[in-house]
This record gives sequence, structure tokens and C-alpha cells, in this order.
Amino acid sequence: MNTERIFEEFPAPSYRGAQEAALRDIRDAFEAGNDVVLVRAPTGSGKSLLARAIAGCAQTIEEADPSEPSGAYYTTPQVSQLDDVAADDLLSDLNVIRGKSNYNCILPHERDTPVNQAPCVRERGYDCSVKHRCPYFSDRAIASNREIAAMTLAYFMQTAGSEVFRTRDVVVVDEAHGLAEWAEMYATIRLGPRSIPIWEDLRVPDIGGVDRAARYAENLAQTCTRRKDELLAQETLTPADVRERDRLQELIGELEWFVSDYRDPESPTTWLVDQEPASKTDGGDGENAELGGPLTIKPMNPERYLRHTVWDRGNKFALLSATILNKDAFCRQVGLKPENVALVDVEHTFPVENRPLYDVTQGKMTYDERDETLPKIARIIVRIMQQHPDEKGLVHAHSYAIQERLADLLRDFGVGGRVRTHTRESRDVDLEEWKASDDPDVFLSVKMEEALDLKGDLCRFQVLCKAPFLNTGDSRVAHRLEEGQWAWYYRTALRTIIQGCGRVVRAPDDYGATYLVDSSLLDLFDRAQADMPDWFEAQVDRMDAPSLPAFDPQAAVAGTGGVNHSSSGRSTPNSATGSETGSRSQSGSGGRSSSDRNRSSARDSSRSSPLADVWDTDG
Repeated sequence: MNTERIFEEFPAPSYRGAQEAALRDIRDAFEAGNDVVLVRAPTGSGKSLLARAIAGCAQTIEEADPSEPSGAYYTTPQVSQLDDVAADDLLSDLNVIRGKSNYNCILPHERDTPVNQAPCVRERGYDCSVKHRCPYFSDRAIASNREIAAMTLAYFMQTAGSEVFRTRDVVVVDEAHGLAEWAEMYATIRLGPRSIPIWEDLRVPDIGGVDRAARYAENLAQTCTRRKDELLAQETLTPADVRERDRLQELIGELEWFVSDYRDPESPTTWLVDQEPASKTDGGDGENAELGGPLTIKPMNPERYLRHTVWDRGNKFALLSATILNKDAFCRQVGLKPENVALVDVEHTFPVENRPLYDVTQGKMTYDERDETLPKIARIIVRIMQQHPDEKGLVHAHSYAIQERLADLLRDFGVGGRVRTHTRESRDVDLEEWKASDDPDVFLSVKMEEALDLKGDLCRFQVLCKAPFLNTGDSRVAHRLEEGQWAWYYRTALRTIIQGCGRVVRAPDDYGATYLVDSSLLDLFDRAQADMPDWFEAQVDRMDAPSLPAFDPQAAVAGTGGVNHSSSGRSTPNSATGSETGSRSQSGSGGRSSSDRNRSSARDSSRSSPLADVWDTDG
């Protein structure tokens, strides 16, 4: 790594904010002998440009000895972040490669077939005449032969051990704060009807513990191998056969990895097993009481998995994020020794007065108190809408249950004409429609605290509806709390809040207000204060209660003229006058897209967050 190039490799024509000072500190940290440098850079500080400069310091083929790695990887867990990189002219030399399912075959009559189901994978010995023009293999060849290859973390981990994507000199991980959780998610094994093609042919025992799970996994891997070999023996496969074969191959690797790791006495990984009760169709009706249902095998702090998929892939590493809140704790989670890791703090140059926090808390949003608190939150959201009559806003609803209830309440108050929602399926389409609209609409979102750039007039205010504590019913969370890891529990929630607060202020001259409505957020700030970055603590210290207009739903929709809209993602207002007792609209699912048009193609990872399955989303 030649860190002296870091300034000339910076891709922008000029620096903004603290970028030049950050590059200097990063250079010094590597030159001090650190193999890993954590870069804690606030949201909006241009982390991708810093990442490009660091990647540009990697040894070139000409500089490296034949036995030494050269070039760099840029990777991020967020698909949307990779999309932004691909669209940025300043980052055009980051050669992006995605998973096969993101590319379509170019053969006649196969134009709608994903590459992972094309004739080349369906027919044994198929000789593709246009493989040199195949979009997937073309992108892969370019990325593997150029100095900087860019990919999602999912694809990066899946290609560990690949002859195509070998070890490189430098690895840059953007949005790296959730690295441990992403690794846990990717290494989790789900055994059930949706994940095992031959599930109906299996007799799953009542596992009862990790040791028995390892024995069952060993037997299941053999069963899957036999079925996979049957498929491989066929001359031609259908697309469904291809999907089954590939899933079996993936599952075999997962099971063998689990068995190997569990039986390795030196592995630091702790494994947990969750199993659902057997249904009657599984034989659990009393006649075969020893049978069990679907199960999930979960790793905790899978250091060995990270060593294989990440740490063995490069010589030097830069991990960038706004929310690596505690260096020592982060290093422990990902299997690094803190003494061998440097932390570079990048100054926040956005004026604190441009990113105010407002305390409009209405009560707690715990499961037991939510029904009482939500109507109060809906009322305060109406008053916030009055405060911002001509500006777009975002409500972080935390869960679809909360989103749906808020949408109902806001319709009852008569302000539904200014409100949009989304479903899991229509998420991307509805988000883009809201962003493209010039109307001062309020978007009720779920799990959009990260990787969302709402600069300028795209959004001027946002509401945080609930402290994002992890679900204590999740076995991994419960296990950590049993061990007394409450600091981790609060730190994880704080990390999400800080990420969320960064959605609406993206430049020094940008501005946007964040309103807190769950009183548990204030308690979280007290408990996690020691892990707050200085720049966020300054926001918390300045937090006060705003002077909002008196509740007047008609004033909240004055900027829209109170007109009904037909947009599929918009809640439809009722015909009431806006009184709190107005009858509920019967408009159906206001958040569902009207069609599947513009549906996003399959991606490397459909999850918006590595913690998507363990947030406290009950109710």
C-alpha cells in the first residue's frame, strides 16, 4: 500500500468539509503500522470519496511482486449504496459487479431469463456462442482485472476462496458499522419449507440442542448431496431444477461450515438453535411426538466466518461508518485486536443548528403502552405537518403494524391526502414516487434509517416514532443480555437513531428537523451517552421542545388543497371535516403499489438491515 498517493487519488476536484484533514489522518494511521483503520465519518461527509482515495493507494500490478496481491476491493452491505457508487461520475473507475440474478441472458428467446437460470447453467456442456458479451461475465471479467472492484458485502463474502476474486492489497468496507451483524445473518442457517427444496421428504427430529443439531446437519448435508448429484446427472434441467440444484449446493456449504466450526475446539463462535413446534403435517400430532418443525441455527460473533470471508481477503483494511460508536466493542465483535486497529474521527462540519432535535415525546411505545400512545403521536404528527405546511416529511414508523395504525389515525383526522405509505413489496417504487413528487407529502416508512439520501427539499423534517430496541425474544439478543451485555443493547439502538437522524441533512448548507415522539428515546440517550460521538451529543444537548401550532387538521393539508390523490402509495383521506371522530376511510391498502411495474430486479441481498429479524417489531 502506497499511502503517499492518497491525496492524488481523491476523485473530486476539491475538498469539502474535513475531507483533506481526514485523508491526512488516515494516511498517518496506516503509516504508523496499523493494518486496519476505522474511519468514523459523520453522515454526509463524503465517505465514498474517502473510500475511493484509500482504495487508490493499493499496490498496482506493476508495483507488486508476482507473489504479492495488488488492487483493491470496495464493498458495502447496502445495495442502494452500491447503486449510488455506480451512478457517481466521480467514482466511475470503481468497477461494479453484482450477483448473477441481477443480469439477464442476451440469447434470443432468453432475454427475460436471469443469467443464473440461462441455458449455460441448465444444459450440461452447453457452449455459449455469446459468452464474451454476457453482461454478467463481462462485468465479472472487468471487475476482476481492474484495480478496484466494487460489490455488495453479500457478493464479496460469497466469493471467498474464488479463483476469480482473490486476495487484494486493500479492502475498503463502507457502512461497516453492522459488519458483525451482517456476518451473523449470512452465516445463519434456516431449515424449513422455504429454504430446503426437499423439505417434504424429510423427517426432522426434535433437535433439543446444538450437539444434536450438528449431527442432524451432517446427515442432512449427505441427503442434499445425493439429491444434488441426481440433478447433476441429468443432461438438461428446467429453471426450477436449476434453482433447486443451486440452493442445495448453497445449503450443503452452510451445513458443512456449521459442523466444522462447531466441532473446532478453537473456534470462538457460539451457536444457538431455535426450533418451531412440529405441525400436524410434520407428524407432530402425537403419533410422532419426537419430530420437530423448522429450525434456525444461529452463530454469535462468528469471528472465524469473518476471517475466511473478509480478513483473509486483503492486506490492509479501511472500515468507514458514521456509527462505529465504541472501538473496542466493535473490534471484539468482528474478531480484531483493538491494539492493532486505529480509529480516525472525522470532524462534523454541518452546523449543529441546521440539524435540530425536538422533544415532542408523547409517552412510551412499548408493546403494553403503544395503544395509548399512538393516538397522541398521530395528533402531534398533525401539528408537525402544520408547522411544515409546504415541506416534505418522513416518519420512521419502525414496524408495519405501527405504520398501518398511524395511517388509519391520520386518515381519521382528515390529513390522509398528505400521507403516503408502502408495503414490503412496493417499498422501492413508492419511495421513488414520493421523492419525485413536488407535493409536501409525509412518507410513513419502515426500516429506512440507513442508506437513504434525502438532501435539500426532498425532506425537511422527520419523526422518530419508537426507540429501536432489539427484540429481547430473539435468542441471540436474550443470550447476550443474560451475559449482561446491556451496553451493547443500548449502543445498537443508539446506532440506528444516529443513522436515522442523518437522513435529512446532507450538506453544510442543508437543514432539517428531527422530532422525537417516544419518551423511551430520552432514556436511551441517558443510558448510551458514553458511546455518543461528540457531534451527536451536541445535537442532544441542544434539544428542546418546539412551539407547535394548535391541533388543526385542515391547516395541515392546506398546502395540498385537501384533494384526494390516486397515487397507489398515498393514504386516501376520508370525507370527514378533520375532526378526531371522523369515520374511517374504506380505501383498502393505501400503501400497496397499483401494479408490479418498475419492480426492482433481484439483488444480492433483499434485507434493508442485518438486524431486520430481531428488531422489537411485536404488535
